[in-house]
Amino acid sequence: MKVLVISHMYPSTFNKMSGIFVHQQVKALVEQGCEVKVISPVPWAPFPLNKISNKWEKYSNIPKKTIMDDIEVYYPRYIEFPKGMLFHKSGEFMGKGIENIVEEVYKEFKFEIIHSHVALPDGYAGNSINKKYNCPHIVTIHGQDFQNTLHKNLKCKKALFETLTKVDKIITVSSKLKNIVKDERFYNKIEVINNAIEKKYICREDMDNNSNKIEVLSVSNLKEAKGIQFNIKAVGVLIEKYPNIQYNIVGDGEYKEELDKLIKELALEENIKFLGKLPYDEVIENMRKCDIFSLPSYKEGFGMVYIEAMAQGKPVIGIKGEGIADVIDNGVNGFLVQGKNIEELTETLDYLICNEEKRKEIGHNAKNEVINNYTWDMNAEKLINTYKSLIK
Repeated sequence: MKVLVISHMYPSTFNKMSGIFVHQQVKALVEQGCEVKVISPVPWAPFPLNKISNKWEKYSNIPKKTIMDDIEVYYPRYIEFPKGMLFHKSGEFMGKGIENIVEEVYKEFKFEIIHSHVALPDGYAGNSINKKYNCPHIVTIHGQDFQNTLHKNLKCKKALFETLTKVDKIITVSSKLKNIVKDERFYNKIEVINNAIEKKYICREDMDNNSNKIEVLSVSNLKEAKGIQFNIKAVGVLIEKYPNIQYNIVGDGEYKEELDKLIKELALEENIKFLGKLPYDEVIENMRKCDIFSLPSYKEGFGMVYIEAMAQGKPVIGIKGEGIADVIDNGVNGFLVQGKNIEELTETLDYLICNEEKRKEIGHNAKNEVINNYTWDMNAEKLINTYKSLIK
Protein backbone atom coordinates (compact mmCIF):
# COMPACT_ATOMS: atom_id res chain seq x y z
CA MET A 1 0.00 0.00 0.00
CA LYS A 2 1.38 3.37 -1.08
CA VAL A 3 0.64 6.29 1.27
CA LEU A 4 1.34 9.99 0.80
CA VAL A 5 1.55 11.84 4.13
CA ILE A 6 1.08 15.62 4.19
CA SER A 7 2.16 17.26 7.44
CA HIS A 8 3.71 20.64 8.16
CA MET A 9 4.44 19.15 11.60
CA TYR A 10 7.49 17.01 10.89
CA PRO A 11 11.09 16.97 12.11
CA SER A 12 13.47 19.17 10.10
CA THR A 13 16.64 21.18 10.53
CA PHE A 14 14.38 23.99 11.82
CA ASN A 15 12.97 21.88 14.67
CA LYS A 16 14.04 18.26 15.18
CA MET A 17 11.19 17.63 17.64
CA SER A 18 8.33 19.13 15.61
CA GLY A 19 5.82 16.43 14.76
CA ILE A 20 8.11 13.65 15.98
CA PHE A 21 4.97 11.63 16.70
CA VAL A 22 3.95 11.84 13.02
CA HIS A 23 7.36 10.51 12.01
CA GLN A 24 7.09 7.71 14.58
CA GLN A 25 3.72 6.72 13.16
CA VAL A 26 5.12 6.78 9.61
CA LYS A 27 8.00 4.50 10.67
CA ALA A 28 5.50 2.06 12.19
CA LEU A 29 3.47 2.05 8.96
CA VAL A 30 6.61 1.25 6.97
CA GLU A 31 7.56 -1.55 9.37
CA GLN A 32 4.14 -3.08 8.72
CA GLY A 33 4.59 -3.09 4.96
CA CYS A 34 3.34 0.30 3.77
CA GLU A 35 5.36 2.41 1.37
CA VAL A 36 5.26 6.02 2.56
CA LYS A 37 6.53 9.34 1.25
CA VAL A 38 6.12 12.56 3.23
CA ILE A 39 5.36 16.09 2.05
CA SER A 40 6.16 18.56 4.83
CA PRO A 41 5.37 22.10 3.63
CA VAL A 42 7.56 24.92 4.95
CA PRO A 43 6.84 28.68 4.99
CA TRP A 44 8.58 30.42 2.09
CA ALA A 45 11.36 32.64 3.42
CA PRO A 46 13.03 34.58 0.56
CA PHE A 47 15.36 37.57 0.99
CA PRO A 48 14.89 39.84 2.94
CA LEU A 49 12.57 37.72 5.13
CA ASN A 50 15.40 35.28 5.84
CA LYS A 51 17.44 38.16 7.28
CA ILE A 52 14.71 39.63 9.50
CA SER A 53 14.79 36.99 12.24
CA ASN A 54 16.50 33.78 13.27
CA LYS A 55 13.21 31.89 12.76
CA TRP A 56 12.85 32.87 9.10
CA GLU A 57 16.53 32.24 8.43
CA LYS A 58 16.12 28.70 9.75
CA TYR A 59 13.11 28.19 7.48
CA SER A 60 15.21 29.21 4.47
CA ASN A 61 17.93 26.71 5.42
CA ILE A 62 15.64 23.66 5.49
CA PRO A 63 16.65 21.40 2.55
CA LYS A 64 14.18 20.69 -0.25
CA LYS A 65 14.43 16.96 0.43
CA THR A 66 15.99 14.56 2.94
CA ILE A 67 16.00 10.87 3.86
CA MET A 68 14.94 10.22 7.45
CA ASP A 69 15.10 6.61 8.67
CA ASP A 70 14.92 5.49 5.00
CA ILE A 71 11.78 7.59 4.45
CA GLU A 72 11.81 10.30 1.75
CA VAL A 73 10.68 13.66 3.14
CA TYR A 74 10.07 16.64 0.85
CA TYR A 75 9.94 20.24 2.13
CA PRO A 76 8.19 22.37 -0.53
CA ARG A 77 7.65 26.06 0.21
CA TYR A 78 4.32 27.84 0.52
CA ILE A 79 3.23 31.37 1.41
CA GLU A 80 2.46 31.90 5.11
CA PHE A 81 1.76 35.24 6.72
CA PRO A 82 3.08 36.19 10.19
CA LYS A 83 0.84 36.05 13.26
CA GLY A 84 -1.83 33.91 11.60
CA MET A 85 -2.91 36.59 9.12
CA LEU A 86 -5.22 35.18 6.41
CA PHE A 87 -5.13 31.80 8.13
CA HIS A 88 -8.45 30.88 6.52
CA LYS A 89 -6.59 31.03 3.20
CA SER A 90 -3.60 29.00 4.43
CA GLY A 91 -4.90 25.74 2.93
CA GLU A 92 -5.18 27.36 -0.49
CA PHE A 93 -1.65 28.73 -0.23
CA MET A 94 -0.31 25.37 0.90
CA GLY A 95 -2.14 23.54 -1.90
CA LYS A 96 -0.51 25.77 -4.51
CA GLY A 97 2.86 25.35 -2.81
CA ILE A 98 2.84 21.55 -2.89
CA GLU A 99 1.07 20.73 -6.18
CA ASN A 100 4.25 20.56 -8.30
CA ILE A 101 6.21 18.34 -5.93
CA VAL A 102 3.19 16.04 -5.50
CA GLU A 103 2.97 15.73 -9.29
CA GLU A 104 6.68 14.82 -9.48
CA VAL A 105 6.34 12.26 -6.68
CA TYR A 106 3.32 10.66 -8.33
CA LYS A 107 5.25 9.89 -11.53
CA GLU A 108 7.33 7.29 -9.68
CA PHE A 109 5.09 6.67 -6.66
CA LYS A 110 1.44 6.09 -7.52
CA PHE A 111 0.08 6.69 -4.02
CA GLU A 112 -3.23 4.99 -3.22
CA ILE A 113 -4.22 7.07 -0.21
CA ILE A 114 -3.48 10.56 1.16
CA HIS A 115 -3.15 11.08 4.91
CA SER A 116 -3.03 14.69 6.09
CA HIS A 117 -2.21 15.74 9.64
CA VAL A 118 -4.40 18.66 10.82
CA ALA A 119 -7.31 19.83 8.70
CA LEU A 120 -6.24 23.44 8.19
CA PRO A 121 -4.03 24.01 6.36
CA ASP A 122 -2.79 20.47 5.51
CA GLY A 123 -6.13 18.73 4.97
CA TYR A 124 -7.43 21.62 2.88
CA ALA A 125 -4.25 21.42 0.76
CA GLY A 126 -4.72 17.65 0.48
CA ASN A 127 -8.26 18.12 -0.83
CA SER A 128 -7.00 20.71 -3.30
CA ILE A 129 -4.33 18.50 -4.89
CA ASN A 130 -6.54 15.40 -4.68
CA LYS A 131 -8.89 16.78 -7.35
CA LYS A 132 -6.29 15.45 -9.79
CA TYR A 133 -5.66 12.04 -8.18
CA ASN A 134 -9.04 11.20 -6.62
CA CYS A 135 -7.57 9.01 -3.85
CA PRO A 136 -9.19 8.25 -0.50
CA HIS A 137 -8.15 11.08 1.82
CA ILE A 138 -7.85 10.85 5.61
CA VAL A 139 -7.15 13.74 7.98
CA THR A 140 -5.95 13.36 11.57
CA ILE A 141 -7.07 15.97 14.11
CA HIS A 142 -4.43 16.41 16.82
CA GLY A 143 -6.10 19.23 18.75
CA GLN A 144 -5.30 22.51 17.02
CA ASP A 145 -8.24 22.32 14.59
CA PHE A 146 -10.96 21.83 17.21
CA GLN A 147 -9.39 23.71 20.12
CA ASN A 148 -8.06 26.77 18.28
CA THR A 149 -8.90 27.07 14.57
CA LEU A 150 -12.60 26.34 15.13
CA HIS A 151 -12.87 29.40 17.40
CA LYS A 152 -10.53 31.74 15.53
CA ASN A 153 -13.17 33.38 13.32
CA LEU A 154 -16.07 32.44 11.03
CA LYS A 155 -13.87 32.27 7.92
CA CYS A 156 -11.53 29.79 9.59
CA LYS A 157 -14.46 27.71 10.80
CA LYS A 158 -15.90 27.65 7.28
CA ALA A 159 -12.59 26.52 5.74
CA LEU A 160 -12.17 23.89 8.47
CA PHE A 161 -15.68 22.46 8.02
CA GLU A 162 -15.34 22.52 4.22
CA THR A 163 -12.22 20.37 4.59
CA LEU A 164 -13.82 17.89 6.95
CA THR A 165 -16.94 17.58 4.82
CA LYS A 166 -14.88 16.63 1.74
CA VAL A 167 -12.42 14.12 3.27
CA ASP A 168 -13.29 10.43 3.34
CA LYS A 169 -12.30 9.77 6.97
CA ILE A 170 -11.41 11.78 10.07
CA ILE A 171 -9.16 10.43 12.80
CA THR A 172 -9.16 12.15 16.20
CA VAL A 173 -6.44 11.27 18.70
CA SER A 174 -8.91 11.31 21.61
CA SER A 175 -12.58 10.93 22.44
CA LYS A 176 -12.55 14.47 23.79
CA LEU A 177 -11.80 15.86 20.33
CA LYS A 178 -14.44 13.69 18.68
CA ASN A 179 -17.10 14.86 21.12
CA ILE A 180 -16.39 18.54 20.45
CA VAL A 181 -18.10 18.17 17.05
CA LYS A 182 -20.74 15.58 17.95
CA ASP A 183 -23.50 17.74 16.45
CA GLU A 184 -21.80 18.30 13.08
CA ARG A 185 -22.74 16.51 9.86
CA PHE A 186 -19.27 14.97 9.42
CA TYR A 187 -19.36 13.36 12.89
CA ASN A 188 -20.11 9.90 11.50
CA LYS A 189 -16.79 9.95 9.60
CA ILE A 190 -14.78 10.19 12.83
CA GLU A 191 -12.77 7.33 14.31
CA VAL A 192 -10.68 7.64 17.48
CA ILE A 193 -7.14 6.28 17.24
CA ASN A 194 -5.01 7.41 20.18
CA ASN A 195 -1.36 8.32 19.74
CA ALA A 196 1.35 6.01 21.04
CA ILE A 197 5.04 5.50 21.82
CA GLU A 198 7.89 3.58 20.21
CA LYS A 199 8.63 0.32 22.02
CA LYS A 200 12.31 1.17 22.37
CA TYR A 201 11.37 4.07 24.65
CA ILE A 202 9.50 1.90 27.15
CA CYS A 203 11.66 1.50 30.25
CA ARG A 204 12.22 -2.23 30.77
CA GLU A 205 13.30 -1.90 34.38
CA ASP A 206 11.72 0.57 36.78
CA MET A 207 14.24 3.26 37.71
CA ASP A 208 14.42 4.74 41.19
CA ASN A 209 15.38 8.32 41.86
CA ASN A 210 18.79 8.02 43.54
CA SER A 211 18.83 11.56 44.91
CA ASN A 212 17.45 12.55 48.30
CA LYS A 213 14.91 14.82 46.59
CA ILE A 214 11.37 14.16 45.46
CA GLU A 215 11.45 15.07 41.76
CA VAL A 216 8.30 16.30 40.02
CA LEU A 217 8.53 16.83 36.26
CA SER A 218 6.58 18.61 33.52
CA VAL A 219 7.31 18.58 29.80
CA SER A 220 5.43 21.03 27.58
CA ASN A 221 5.43 24.22 25.60
CA LEU A 222 5.20 27.01 28.15
CA LYS A 223 1.70 28.32 27.50
CA GLU A 224 -0.86 29.42 30.06
CA ALA A 225 -3.26 26.55 29.23
CA LYS A 226 -0.59 23.96 30.07
CA GLY A 227 -1.22 24.73 33.74
CA ILE A 228 2.41 24.88 34.88
CA GLN A 229 1.46 27.78 37.15
CA PHE A 230 -0.77 25.44 39.17
CA ASN A 231 2.10 23.02 39.72
CA ILE A 232 4.23 25.94 40.93
CA LYS A 233 1.54 27.06 43.38
CA ALA A 234 1.14 23.47 44.61
CA VAL A 235 4.88 23.25 45.24
CA GLY A 236 4.61 26.53 47.14
CA VAL A 237 2.07 24.88 49.46
CA LEU A 238 3.99 21.60 49.84
CA ILE A 239 7.45 23.10 50.39
CA GLU A 240 7.02 23.39 54.17
CA LYS A 241 6.07 19.72 54.49
CA TYR A 242 8.59 18.51 51.89
CA PRO A 243 11.56 20.89 51.77
CA ASN A 244 13.37 18.38 49.53
CA ILE A 245 10.85 18.72 46.68
CA GLN A 246 12.39 19.52 43.29
CA TYR A 247 10.22 20.58 40.35
CA ASN A 248 11.85 20.46 36.90
CA ILE A 249 10.21 22.00 33.83
CA VAL A 250 11.28 20.91 30.34
CA GLY A 251 10.26 23.22 27.51
CA ASP A 252 10.13 26.86 26.53
CA GLY A 253 7.59 29.37 25.29
CA GLU A 254 5.66 32.59 25.58
CA TYR A 255 4.51 32.09 29.20
CA LYS A 256 7.96 31.53 30.70
CA GLU A 257 8.31 35.11 31.92
CA GLU A 258 5.04 34.90 33.88
CA LEU A 259 6.07 31.57 35.40
CA ASP A 260 9.46 32.98 36.35
CA LYS A 261 7.76 35.90 38.08
CA LEU A 262 5.52 33.53 40.04
CA ILE A 263 8.47 31.42 41.16
CA LYS A 264 10.22 34.54 42.50
CA GLU A 265 7.05 35.75 44.25
CA LEU A 266 6.82 32.41 46.08
CA ALA A 267 10.60 32.31 46.75
CA LEU A 268 10.93 28.91 45.06
CA GLU A 269 14.07 29.58 43.02
CA GLU A 270 15.98 26.83 44.85
CA ASN A 271 13.27 24.23 44.25
CA ILE A 272 12.14 24.88 40.69
CA LYS A 273 14.34 24.70 37.63
CA PHE A 274 13.71 25.39 33.93
CA LEU A 275 15.62 22.87 31.81
CA GLY A 276 14.68 24.46 28.47
CA LYS A 277 14.03 22.54 25.26
CA LEU A 278 15.79 19.19 25.21
CA PRO A 279 16.38 16.49 22.56
CA TYR A 280 13.86 13.66 22.70
CA ASP A 281 16.26 11.16 24.28
CA GLU A 282 17.05 13.62 27.08
CA VAL A 283 13.33 14.24 27.67
CA ILE A 284 12.81 10.50 28.10
CA GLU A 285 15.83 10.30 30.42
CA ASN A 286 14.37 13.03 32.64
CA MET A 287 11.10 11.11 32.76
CA ARG A 288 12.97 7.98 33.87
CA LYS A 289 14.65 9.87 36.70
CA CYS A 290 11.62 11.71 38.11
CA ASP A 291 9.26 10.44 40.82
CA ILE A 292 6.03 12.05 39.58
CA PHE A 293 4.97 13.52 36.23
CA SER A 294 2.42 16.32 36.55
CA LEU A 295 0.96 18.38 33.72
CA PRO A 296 -2.37 20.00 34.74
CA SER A 297 -3.08 21.14 31.16
CA TYR A 298 -6.69 22.16 30.71
CA LYS A 299 -6.57 22.34 26.89
CA GLU A 300 -5.06 19.08 25.69
CA GLY A 301 -6.10 17.15 22.58
CA PHE A 302 -4.32 14.01 23.77
CA GLY A 303 -0.96 14.70 25.41
CA MET A 304 1.86 12.47 24.18
CA VAL A 305 3.99 13.34 27.19
CA TYR A 306 1.65 11.52 29.58
CA ILE A 307 2.07 8.29 27.59
CA GLU A 308 5.84 8.79 27.45
CA ALA A 309 6.06 9.30 31.23
CA MET A 310 3.76 6.32 31.90
CA ALA A 311 6.06 4.22 29.71
CA GLN A 312 8.88 4.99 32.16
CA GLY A 313 6.83 3.54 35.02
CA LYS A 314 5.89 6.91 36.51
CA PRO A 315 2.60 8.01 38.07
CA VAL A 316 1.15 10.86 36.03
CA ILE A 317 -1.33 13.59 36.87
CA GLY A 318 -3.60 14.96 34.14
CA ILE A 319 -6.90 16.80 33.95
CA LYS A 320 -10.41 15.35 33.91
CA GLY A 321 -12.20 15.63 30.59
CA GLU A 322 -9.03 16.18 28.55
CA GLY A 323 -7.66 13.83 25.90
CA ILE A 324 -5.58 11.73 28.28
CA ALA A 325 -8.79 10.66 30.07
CA ASP A 326 -9.00 7.95 27.35
CA VAL A 327 -5.92 6.35 28.91
CA ILE A 328 -5.91 7.09 32.65
CA ASP A 329 -8.07 5.05 35.01
CA ASN A 330 -8.10 7.47 37.94
CA GLY A 331 -6.28 6.07 40.96
CA VAL A 332 -5.27 2.89 39.11
CA ASN A 333 -2.71 3.82 36.43
CA GLY A 334 -2.55 7.57 37.05
CA PHE A 335 -4.58 10.47 38.39
CA LEU A 336 -7.07 12.92 36.93
CA VAL A 337 -7.84 16.14 38.81
CA GLN A 338 -10.19 19.02 38.13
CA GLY A 339 -8.72 21.70 35.87
CA LYS A 340 -7.41 24.84 37.60
CA ASN A 341 -8.07 23.27 41.02
CA ILE A 342 -4.91 23.91 43.05
CA GLU A 343 -6.31 22.24 46.17
CA GLU A 344 -7.06 18.92 44.43
CA LEU A 345 -3.74 19.00 42.58
CA THR A 346 -1.87 19.69 45.84
CA GLU A 347 -3.67 16.85 47.62
CA THR A 348 -2.80 14.41 44.83
CA LEU A 349 0.86 15.42 44.81
CA ASP A 350 0.93 15.16 48.62
CA TYR A 351 -0.58 11.65 48.46
CA LEU A 352 2.00 10.47 45.92
CA ILE A 353 4.96 12.05 47.71
CA CYS A 354 4.22 10.44 51.06
CA ASN A 355 3.26 7.03 49.62
CA GLU A 356 6.32 5.58 47.90
CA GLU A 357 4.77 2.13 47.46
CA LYS A 358 1.67 3.65 45.88
CA ARG A 359 3.86 5.64 43.51
CA LYS A 360 5.54 2.43 42.39
CA GLU A 361 2.25 0.55 42.07
CA ILE A 362 0.61 3.28 39.99
CA GLY A 363 3.76 3.63 37.87
CA HIS A 364 3.87 -0.14 37.27
CA ASN A 365 0.22 -0.16 36.19
CA ALA A 366 0.85 2.85 33.97
CA LYS A 367 3.69 1.12 32.12
CA ASN A 368 1.63 -2.03 31.60
CA GLU A 369 -1.20 0.07 30.17
CA VAL A 370 1.16 1.54 27.59
CA ILE A 371 2.73 -1.83 26.73
CA ASN A 372 -0.67 -3.43 26.22
CA ASN A 373 -2.46 -0.64 24.35
CA TYR A 374 -0.33 2.32 23.28
CA THR A 375 2.60 1.35 21.06
CA TRP A 376 2.99 2.63 17.51
CA ASP A 377 2.75 -0.84 16.00
CA MET A 378 -0.75 -1.16 17.49
CA ASN A 379 -1.61 2.34 16.26
CA ALA A 380 -0.33 1.53 12.75
CA GLU A 381 -2.32 -1.71 12.62
CA LYS A 382 -5.56 0.19 13.33
CA LEU A 383 -4.64 2.83 10.76
CA ILE A 384 -3.83 0.26 8.06
CA ASN A 385 -7.22 -1.38 8.62
CA THR A 386 -8.82 2.03 8.08
CA TYR A 387 -6.76 2.57 4.90
CA LYS A 388 -7.84 -0.82 3.55
CA SER A 389 -11.52 -0.14 4.25
CA LEU A 390 -11.33 3.07 2.24
CA ILE A 391 -9.35 1.62 -0.68
CA LYS A 392 -11.86 -1.24 -1.02
